[in-house]
Amino acid sequence: MKDLPKEALLILLLLTVLVSGCTGIPKGVEPVRPFDVQRYEGEWFEIMRLDHSFERGLTNVTATYTLRSDESVGVLNKGFDRKNCRWKEADGRAVFQGTPDTASLSVTFFWPFAGGYHVAALDQQDYSWALIAGPSRNYLWILARQPDLSADIRNRLVDQARSLGFPVDDLILVDHGKPDCAPGQPPAK
Repeated sequence: MKDLPKEALLILLLLTVLVSGCTGIPKGVEPVRPFDVQRYEGEWFEIMRLDHSFERGLTNVTATYTLRSDESVGVLNKGFDRKNCRWKEADGRAVFQGTPDTASLSVTFFWPFAGGYHVAALDQQDYSWALIAGPSRNYLWILARQPDLSADIRNRLVDQARSLGFPVDDLILVDHGKPDCAPGQPPAK
């Protein structure tokens, strides 16, 4: 590293800070503990989310988590783009930020950039719903094992997110109805 010019070292340092800064936990959010990744494994339906460019306009959004032999977690996000009548996928990898019994991970879809994934609430009995916080209060998801979630549970999770300072009035309810067009065909008007 001695042979690198000062400018290159500064850029490397700034990139390191930028990349590592995206995996933090919003102040006041406590990741669920105990957490059993084997019970969390499988398909989850996105029930509500804060809007982001990488999911904008997508319906029928799911996340599928698979355990890998290297103790990381495979992440496959999938959603239907009704405007263009096609499925979109993002394949990533998650690793625990601490011990595997604490639901705090960093997820990478495009190396070297990683984002925080923190389970802030979880149905500890059945692992049937979860409240997920990203690295800041701009990222929030409500997930469930089924494409719908009772209004009572959904409202409790929204209230919990509100108490943690998330902008819950901006949450989007995700549509899981049948796509109204066949892939490769224009959507119905």
